[in-house]
Amino acid sequence: MQPIRTFNVSPRLSPRLEPLRRLAYNLHWDWNVESKDLFRRLDPDLWESSHHNPVLMLGNISQARLQEVEEDEGFLAQMDRAARQLDDYLQERTWYDKQRGQKTGDGSLASQHTLHESTRYAKECYAYFSAEFGLVDCLPIYSGGLGVLAGDHLKSASDLGLPLVGVGLLYQQGYFAQYLNADGWQQERYPINDFYNMPLHLERNPDGSEIRVAVDYPGRTVYARVWRVQVGMVPLYMLDTNIEPNGAYDHNITDQLYGGDLDMRIHQEIMLGIGGVRMLKALGYNVTAYHMNEGHSAFLALERIRVLMQGEGLSFTEARQVVAASNLFTTHTPVPAGIDLFPADKMLYYLGHYADAFGLGRDEFLGLGRENTGDLSAPFSMAVLALKMATFANGVAQLHGVVSREMFQGLWHGVPEEEVPITAITNGVHARSCVAKSTQELYDRYLGPNWSSAPSENQLWERMDAIPDEELWRNHERCRLDMIVYVREHLVKHLRDRGASPAEIAEAQEVLDPYALTIGFARRFATYKRATLWMRDFKRIEKILTNKDRKVQFVFAGKAHPKDIPGKELIREINRFIREHGLEKQVVFVPNYDMHISRLLVAGCDVWLNNPRRPREASGTSGMKAAMNGLLNLSVLDGWWDEADYVRTGWAIGHGEIYDDPNFQDEVEANALYDLIEQEVARLFYDRDTDNLPRHWIAKMKDAIRINCPFFNTSRMVGEYALRGYFPASDRYSTLTADKFVPAKELARWKADLTEHWNYIKVVEIDIAEPAEIQVNQNIAVKARIDLATLSPDSVQVELYKGNVDASGEIVNGVPITMQFQGTDPQGMSIYTVEINYTTSGLQGLSLRVLPKHKYLSNPYETRLILWAEDSSAVKVSSLDGQGSRDNNVPAGAIA
Repeated sequence: MQPIRTFNVSPRLSPRLEPLRRLAYNLHWDWNVESKDLFRRLDPDLWESSHHNPVLMLGNISQARLQEVEEDEGFLAQMDRAARQLDDYLQERTWYDKQRGQKTGDGSLASQHTLHESTRYAKECYAYFSAEFGLVDCLPIYSGGLGVLAGDHLKSASDLGLPLVGVGLLYQQGYFAQYLNADGWQQERYPINDFYNMPLHLERNPDGSEIRVAVDYPGRTVYARVWRVQVGMVPLYMLDTNIEPNGAYDHNITDQLYGGDLDMRIHQEIMLGIGGVRMLKALGYNVTAYHMNEGHSAFLALERIRVLMQGEGLSFTEARQVVAASNLFTTHTPVPAGIDLFPADKMLYYLGHYADAFGLGRDEFLGLGRENTGDLSAPFSMAVLALKMATFANGVAQLHGVVSREMFQGLWHGVPEEEVPITAITNGVHARSCVAKSTQELYDRYLGPNWSSAPSENQLWERMDAIPDEELWRNHERCRLDMIVYVREHLVKHLRDRGASPAEIAEAQEVLDPYALTIGFARRFATYKRATLWMRDFKRIEKILTNKDRKVQFVFAGKAHPKDIPGKELIREINRFIREHGLEKQVVFVPNYDMHISRLLVAGCDVWLNNPRRPREASGTSGMKAAMNGLLNLSVLDGWWDEADYVRTGWAIGHGEIYDDPNFQDEVEANALYDLIEQEVARLFYDRDTDNLPRHWIAKMKDAIRINCPFFNTSRMVGEYALRGYFPASDRYSTLTADKFVPAKELARWKADLTEHWNYIKVVEIDIAEPAEIQVNQNIAVKARIDLATLSPDSVQVELYKGNVDASGEIVNGVPITMQFQGTDPQGMSIYTVEINYTTSGLQGLSLRVLPKHKYLSNPYETRLILWAEDSSAVKVSSLDGQGSRDNNVPAGAIA
């Protein structure tokens, strides 16, 4: 029976308990111990059964219990403290004010519903787009590390006071809930999210009607309403298409995260990118920098260009300047297979109207998403579109930056790989969200309350040694026990749900030893992560697991994508291995991995295991969370671990080798893993003194906290994004849009002229004042004559490029040195000079290149134009006395 009218029923609270509502609807409670304890205290059982959802709790708790706590002075005092802490937090934004040198408002935006009530975002605003956000376990709209990183990004943006808003999709079913059948095969359930019982606000117009966003699809318009979740100071806005008058198919656009086929994927990405831009406009935001977290939202660039062309009368090239100047792109994949690709016909069917609006031909438009615009058979790449439309691009670890520059070097033809303008900002995690409550209290006592955001150079980290070994160890043992108790209860519930036998259920109540060395492995089950590497040699692992003096146990958790059959096979292999070898008490697979389970594991295990195929792990953040809790990492040198202090804070599997033969690699690294566990990890863990304390292990725990916590932290990471990305992009947007877009128009005209005349530039002569045999630190004068055709010297930068020459005759690790313009000679050639020297011996080389230069360029490679001196024909070597010359008969610019 369909209702004739619906009501949104809110929890009923007395005026005295009304602060509970405000606390429940701001996710600040997730990283504030006082607030989280308050809701747990209100009803511990309901807190757990609601998946830690305070809004659902308040809607289901009995009025009798509410009346009871209203007379509980202790509870009321704690509630008032938590409310004051939230108020104080929302007023604090000293980092952003200090960096930008301005006051930006009164901090009241977080408690308000519409932008126009606050001046905080009036000057600048950064919009962070992501397909998923992992914030709390009661909002299951994330699949794994990418989403949790996005959630932590918002939390730290709030901590730093950045004027940032999040943009995403609100999925009715979210990501799946995992359960295992009797054979250990992953099955999926898709629970329906009840938005009205989640910490969400439905955004409305002043007249009370829902704010609606309209997005064009072939033959129809799809509408979405807007929900907001408040993350401290930062609002996250999410689009929901499951409304009338949309049809059934369009309801499903925001049904499942990463669900459906390629058509559904492009539907979702159109809604995220294009719908997200329209949503921000409807909400009244004046965004000055757009951040694309992965390529899923890259269509936002197309919509931004259209808005500028139609609203401001700009040409396509002018609008593109503005958009590219204020877009940022973060890539997370180290392999081409991880990039969204759409066939040309699909792109034209869904988005061909943008080509018409831009005045572009079919292939010109598709070229926006092709690395080689001349390859008319290539699919449309969302990563390529994002890179072509961004002023700043980065990978998520230093090694991933290297891999990304190699992957996308083709977009900057002629630019040395190390200079490809894709930098790296190493990921981090939000400390207050991932460190166990008791451990946070320990750090607060001994390090002070600022440890969660203090940089590495802060003297508070010197206080780590002040934490008594026994206190740190006993706290960690409590965390391990808490994890094991939860795992047992979780397994029992899972087994009962699938109708397991009483014997299996009884056995689950005794899994894991609270005092044994516990190794954790929890992550997405993709094949490259090699979750079964530890099983490769049963005799070796059996020897480790049956050592009574140094007992070792493993805890596994994680999900495979529903369509990833090889990933599901890994899960089944582990569960079969456990069952076939009778390892149920020592090796456990915890089903339905989520944020709550993750937090227990990264606090309660002793060692965090990660063994991907290098360099396939872009970053990996679970190991960072583990380190913040004092766990030691045991990992392949990939992702973040490659740049960590893996000697003092854990162990490295291998030395960063890359193998051609995967089977041989698995053999070598499995043996290295066994050796490390037997000879170093277990030995150190069980090396106890007379007080039964593993002193050397504890010292390593303290190093893990002291060294890793301040750096692999989203406080540092988001600050780096702000300083290197948001601030410059926002400033470039302000510059190019000033005076009714005059600078943008100037830059567009200059680029058009540059492109037209670039191929006429010629390196006429390079005069090197020394012969091929020189000494270290000997000065070499170089003069170049260059025909700039119709371009002015102000439009170019001429550089010498010097470095070692490798066996193939190429300059490696080259260093560019800017040459000085000296005027023109009688023939009209532009003269450039510089003096250089070499600080090391051996075969060295130099070349010469010409790059564009303009005050409004974000970097010299923005135009993707570069001219190199192609050969040695123009090279002239002067005699030592300056008389005469001879042809250089060695490779161009080579000097011994």
